Amino acid sequence: MITAKHRVVIVGGGTAGITVAARLLHKGHDDVAVIDPSDTHYYQPLWTLVGGGQAKASTTARPEASVMPKGVRWIKNAATAVDPDNNTVSCADGATYAYDVLVVCPGIQLDWNSTEGLEDALGRDGVSSNYRFDLAPRTWDYIRDMRSGTAVFTVPSGAIKCAGAPQKIAYLASDYWRSQGVLDDIDVHLVMPGARPFGIAAIADSLDKVIADYGITVHTNAEVTSVDAAAHKVAITSVAAGGTDTMLSYDVLHAVPRQSAPDWIKSSPLSTGDAGGYVDIDKHTMQHVRYPNVFSLGDAGSSPNSKTGAAIRKQAPVVVDNIDAYLKKQPLRASYNGYSSCPIVTSSHAMLLAEFDYDLNLEPSIPLLNPTTPHRAYWYLKKYGLPFMYWNLMLKGRA
Repeated sequence: MITAKHRVVIVGGGTAGITVAARLLHKGHDDVAVIDPSDTHYYQPLWTLVGGGQAKASTTARPEASVMPKGVRWIKNAATAVDPDNNTVSCADGATYAYDVLVVCPGIQLDWNSTEGLEDALGRDGVSSNYRFDLAPRTWDYIRDMRSGTAVFTVPSGAIKCAGAPQKIAYLASDYWRSQGVLDDIDVHLVMPGARPFGIAAIADSLDKVIADYGITVHTNAEVTSVDAAAHKVAITSVAAGGTDTMLSYDVLHAVPRQSAPDWIKSSPLSTGDAGGYVDIDKHTMQHVRYPNVFSLGDAGSSPNSKTGAAIRKQAPVVVDNIDAYLKKQPLRASYNGYSSCPIVTSSHAMLLAEFDYDLNLEPSIPLLNPTTPHRAYWYLKKYGLPFMYWNLMLKGRA
């Protein structure tokens, strides 16, 4: 039994869902519903600065009601299943909503349990993660109190949101320890699954210099696969043929979980069917490859861009233009080129802003500044400019 029907149903009231909803209203679409159970909306990019002692967690949270566009029907519920053959979405309370067009953007799932021992270790005995709102301040507590020992920072394999975040906190911590005169007494390790710290050579070269300057030991082609909280050790497993596995002791551990599409997406007909389970879309039109009235953007989509808010800012206009065209039975002309931006904080006063497309071509948006090296101006953009744009322009469909 159908509870209600809407012209456009959006699953997810995060960055992608709110931005698309606002833009649809601007285009004159007045029957738009957003399904999301959250009371609070978070500006997650600032959590790195919270963990590095450069921002307060409270500044990253606002009531979900305050960002929901006026004129949108907010269904305060959690989506649990989708039936694209019958154009319906089911929710946790048993309600079922029908749609003409579905936009799927529920965000990404943090798979804490895929790293043995990690979830139970979180928040105590030196183990934290900036990927949770409640834990980012704990990260700063551990960094601030550390005066000697071993600090380990992990990067998981597979796609994750804000792929640079696991590195950024290592640099912020090292910068703080240097300012306190204790960096030489702390053995800093960064464990990453790639061969280099970034996929673009010029940016990787810059980060290599940052890493060397702080004296960070990098474990490349490797990831942490288990945490032994009692022994204060992590297992480092090679992801390359012929590599060696090892154990590493820690006093402070910043751990980032593997990530994937939400389980209900993975098990749905919308999924790519692989381990990530993302919504199977055309990477340029953002339209589902099998269901033409379904679109997806943000972290849950299969498009092979970096999963960042900057990517959503470029994807949202494409999705809205193509929904508009679809409803008018016109060809889909809007195209997304894979643009994403990775603001990589390298200290408490400098940041590198990597902007690039699907082909890893650099697409700098700020003239005169070299996009491959850290700058103080980028730091102010990260701390003040981008949050202002997010709350006041992007979520209102104006940027």
